[in-house]
Amino acid sequence: MSSVPDIQTPAARNSDPETSHLAAEEITKSGKRKAQQQKVLNAVKKFPNRTSAEIANRSKLDRYAVARRLPELATAGLVKRGNARQCRINHRQAIVWSPV
Repeated sequence: MSSVPDIQTPAARNSDPETSHLAAEEITKSGKRKAQQQKVLNAVKKFPNRTSAEIANRSKLDRYAVARRLPELATAGLVKRGNARQCRINHRQAIVWSPV
């Protein structure tokens, strides 16, 4: 199992409220963000070519944590976006994700 490197992308947008920036700083400093990234990467490897909702459902991870960490992992070159298709969980069009 490969380890996730330190991914230095912002965890909050400039337009987000101050509380979001404080939460982003706390989750990064505590190590929870990196731990979530590792769990999501492992889940994508185990369940490739699935949407974020499907990955969360299969891996029993928080749906929103998965959705937040996938773009970070893509920026780091660890996962890639695929074509959109109808999600089996929420029945909406969604991007599928796979390991690099």
